[in-house]
Amino acid sequence: MSAATQHGQTPYYFIPAPAHYPVMAAVGLFFVILGAGQWVNGAGWGKFSVLLGLVIWAFTMFQWFGQAARESESGLYGDRIDVSFRWSMSWFIFSEVMFFGAFFAALFWSRLYSIPVLGSLQNAILWPDFKAVWPSVQAGATASPAGIVEPFTTMGPWPIPTINTALLLTSGVTLTIAHHMLIAGKRSATIAWMWLTVLLGITFLGLQGYEYWEAYTHLNLRLDSGIYGSTFFMLTGFHGFHVFVGMLMLLFITIRLMKGHFTPQRHFGFEGAAWYWHFVDVVWLGLYVIVYWF
Repeated sequence: MSAATQHGQTPYYFIPAPAHYPVMAAVGLFFVILGAGQWVNGAGWGKFSVLLGLVIWAFTMFQWFGQAARESESGLYGDRIDVSFRWSMSWFIFSEVMFFGAFFAALFWSRLYSIPVLGSLQNAILWPDFKAVWPSVQAGATASPAGIVEPFTTMGPWPIPTINTALLLTSGVTLTIAHHMLIAGKRSATIAWMWLTVLLGITFLGLQGYEYWEAYTHLNLRLDSGIYGSTFFMLTGFHGFHVFVGMLMLLFITIRLMKGHFTPQRHFGFEGAAWYWHFVDVVWLGLYVIVYWF
């Protein structure tokens, strides 16, 4: 921040002092990646490295975001900072669109190109017993002539995925109502609708956890169940992680609302979290149709 800025006056453009938060966040992620790589390769200490990294990362993020909230509430963020935050959140969500776009592309490539090619006549000599079918078309068909994929049952759209779809769509409505309540200056109503939105998100995660338990226990559908299993858990699992992150965003926004943060005129922290949550809703609709129905 410029040294010429007077007390109580919003600076032209706020520049924070040098901080250790980026380095600490990088250190935490380093231990997460190191531990995960060793854990999947059988090293027992890998899980402790992951836990250490997550603790460091979570503590750093809590301190970092807390400082940003204090700076915002002290009047240091003017219109230009608001524009910067909006652009930053927009590009972040765009990167998430590309992230899921790659996974959806992998799913389409497997179903529409790889499987038909592997089942063509030119590969019949190498793979005479290969079944060029997608498991969602022929339940239990693993298309694995080598027998390395155990038979499994695919996950249908009913009842849990459909219930979760209703939950997320409802949460989008409750979040929009909360936004309108905030604009109208009705803080108590805003907080109530936000708590309902957070509860819907938690319920979604609980049902998805039960769905995974059902998949592993009764359907024999696992991460190693061929290309179907890997794409199913990759898409739904990463989406579930994004729901968890979005739920945490909404939870902390709700706590800030209870502390008196945000005004009807300036509340981009609320809007940014709402943008992210609506993005999560849209991605789920694509998952629901393509993964569970097709």
